[in-house]
Formats: sequence, C-alpha cells, structure tokens
Amino acid sequence: MSVEKVVFGFGAHSGIDEIPELLSMAEQADRDGLDLFSLSDHPYIGGRADAYASIGFVLGRTQRLSGFANVTNLPTRPAPMLARTVTTLSALSGGRVVLGMGAGGLWDRIADMGVPRLSPAEAVDLFEEAIVLVKKLSGGGPPVTHQGRHYQVNRIEPAPVAAPPVWTGSVGRRSLAATGRVADGWIPGHAADWLSERYRTSRPVIDEAATAVGRDPREIRTVFNLPGRITDRPLPATRDPEGRWIGGSTDQWAEELTGAVLEHGASGFMLFSPEGGTPDLVSLTRWARDIVPAVREAIAKENG
Repeated sequence: MSVEKVVFGFGAHSGIDEIPELLSMAEQADRDGLDLFSLSDHPYIGGRADAYASIGFVLGRTQRLSGFANVTNLPTRPAPMLARTVTTLSALSGGRVVLGMGAGGLWDRIADMGVPRLSPAEAVDLFEEAIVLVKKLSGGGPPVTHQGRHYQVNRIEPAPVAAPPVWTGSVGRRSLAATGRVADGWIPGHAADWLSERYRTSRPVIDEAATAVGRDPREIRTVFNLPGRITDRPLPATRDPEGRWIGGSTDQWAEELTGAVLEHGASGFMLFSPEGGTPDLVSLTRWARDIVPAVREAIAKENG
C-alpha cells in the first residue's frame, strides 16, 4: 500500500465549552499536515457540540484537513437530508469530507429523541439502504425514485457533487457484510486494532461480502481509532496483558504503525487519548510532527 493511501488524523468528543480547544487543535493539525479530524455524533447529549455544524465550521477555518462524524447517528439523520448535508460540505470544502456511518448503538437515548425504535436487524437494513440512497442522491444524473423498506423518495434530483467516501463503524456480522457490499471503509468498533480478535474475525466478513458482489476488498479501507499514550521514553511493554495497544515513545509508535500498514493492511489511524477521548495538544503535536512523518517515511522507503 502506497503512502498516499494511508491517512492520519485525530478524534474529538467536543462539548460546547470545549469549542475553542477544538478549533485550535484543528487549525494546528491542518498546519502540521494531518489528513483528518473526527467528531462523535450524539445529538441526545445537550452539552455536546453538534457534529455536522462543527464539521462545517472547522472546514471553513482549515485548508487541507478533512472532517467526518465518527460515526453519524443515522437514525436521527434521515438519509435524503444527510445526502444533501455531505454533498454541500464537499462542495464548500473542495471534497474534504468523509461520511462516517453507523446503525445506531444507544437506542434508549435515540428513542428519547422521538425516533421510532428499531430492532437490530431493522437498524442494519436501514443502515445499508441509507448508504445506497446517499450515493444515489449524489453525483448528478436523472431524478431518483427510491421505494425502499425504510426510505421512499420520488423524483428527487441528485446533487451534482459526488458522494464522499463512506466509512462505517460496523460490528455485527450483518452490518460488516453490508460494509463489504456498499461502503468504502471500515472503522473497527471498540477501538480494536490490527492484532485484536475482533479485527481478525471481522475483516474477512467484509472481504467475503465485497467479493460476492464483484468488488475488490482491497478498495475498502481499514481505519483504526487508536487510543494511547505518547511517552518521553520507551515503555517496557507497548501492549497490556490482553494485547491492547497502550502506547510508547515516538519510535515505538512509528514502528508499530509502520508494521500495521505493511503487514496488516491498515490504511488510516485516528489518535485518541488513552481514555478514548480528545488527545491533548502536546500529544497531538508529537503525533503530527514526529510520529506521522516517521511512519510516512518508513512506508515510502519500503515501497521504493
């Protein structure tokens, strides 16, 4: 995999009172050459900044950084309107948008928003149908009529803008298979990394489903949400007794991520704090200025 296909970013869970820090971090990440930032989408939490309003504002203050919701709370954002949102953001930003998609996990809170509760199977069906419909309503062409199980639209003109890449947070087998059929990337759930049992058992489900519909599985990225500490000195162990990555020095990070790309097919990494929240500014700086360039250089050298 070439270095151009490997992306690096950071994730944030930003509250209204943390907006100044988010803007500062995004602007620094943009200057430092990172590729992506992500925001969680939990509209039932009043203290959280809305993901899509925040993404649009940040894109307007940056030059190269792309943004996405990690992942969109689909049940509260109907697919036809979501298509309009992401294609508009793409047009405004010059294509700096990824559409992160999820079937919805916290159904008690989702239902509190007045959204009809769906069974797990219904939620996955909605999820796959929504991805298909967003793509139909993008990229121009004749009016779209779609009479699906969950969405019905009648002669709606697609936006002239191409749909952004769609990355999912699929966990179960049915949603993993849907990712293989219709999505462009996968973010393993629960911050599972490339050595985890979750990754080893889940990625083949995506690949098999992609192959079954004539797609090349290699076109579907795996982008890892990666919490961990960046330490001044090497750690004696970079993984805990259960094998989960906990961090290390910049050299240890660079070695681990390079191996993830070259040996396990990783194509992206989103830095989070050790607790899974927003990284601090010092860690983000070391990530962008020390670790990411080292990984890019090592991959480029390996690829000749």
